[in-house]
Amino acid sequence: MRIANTSTGGDRSWRSQARTVVLWSWLTALTMVVVAAAVVWSWRDALPDPLASHWGMRPAAPDGFMSLRALVLATVLMVVLPGSLAGAVAWFWGRAATTRRMAAASCVWFGGFGAGVLLLLAGAQRGLDDATRATLPGWTVAATLVLPLGPAVVAALLVGGDRHEPAAGPVAADAARITLAGGERAVWIRRAAGGPGRVVGAAAMLVVTLLAVALRQWALLTVPVALIAVFAIMFAFTVRVDATGLTVRSLAGWPAYHVPADEVERASVTEVHPMRQFGGWGWRVGRGGRVGIVLRSGGGLLVQQSGDRSFVVTVDDAATGAALLNTLADRARSGPVPR
Repeated sequence: MRIANTSTGGDRSWRSQARTVVLWSWLTALTMVVVAAAVVWSWRDALPDPLASHWGMRPAAPDGFMSLRALVLATVLMVVLPGSLAGAVAWFWGRAATTRRMAAASCVWFGGFGAGVLLLLAGAQRGLDDATRATLPGWTVAATLVLPLGPAVVAALLVGGDRHEPAAGPVAADAARITLAGGERAVWIRRAAGGPGRVVGAAAMLVVTLLAVALRQWALLTVPVALIAVFAIMFAFTVRVDATGLTVRSLAGWPAYHVPADEVERASVTEVHPMRQFGGWGWRVGRGGRVGIVLRSGGGLLVQQSGDRSFVVTVDDAATGAALLNTLADRARSGPVPR
């Protein structure tokens, strides 16, 4: 199944897609956790009561307990609450396909995480008479975090992209431009990388690594390895403006974001505050549904796009990139855009 553009009209199209994405990703997440809950419930006669539900620094010594019913309810809420937030973002602000993809991936990841928590936590205690004897192997923690990434990526890939929607009018008259001769071509390329997000990621990887070594739970080392891959593709990008428009691509080649030149309504420089506007660093969705590749505070290139969409990337020399993009967007109005 692939969620594609199924309706006409810009506003109706993205709203229809957003509702579809939210519904099927929610259904997938809930199905995963409900199936897991049903399996665990079928084990109830072979499980201790109460169940161990929390381990501290010593994995062989649980320090928190709850009934099976309470564990199932808590896990369902753990899926429903953050999944609702992701779904709401797509439902109300999902104009861009990137926003809808993030919402779908988030919903499905939380569903997989909740299912994993139930199955692995209960499975580790199946056949025990006393939950105080339960142990939590390190691989169970790693598995609940890493394995749901697979279906989450699949969910994101199933969401169709934005349809081509040329801007109805010219580029804003007061937008900055660069003077180019009639047949002259120009390309602007910069690299966006670094920032506090990398520091936060490195600190998280260090903590998990030290924890794995201290507890001798070597399976936990898969978590920092997965984080290395995530941060490698999310915190280093090439930003390019040429006749086709704006392209921002991870140095790993994926993911990427493209704004066709004939969809640009205005490009400008904006001041970016990651926490206040986007809630953090990386590939983010901010207030009002604005998509951003936000690696640091400071100046960024803002592109207002047809379909009431906008995109921002923090990059040096954003003023030059914006001026060239406006000039090339003017040209795109009077001829075919190279692709």
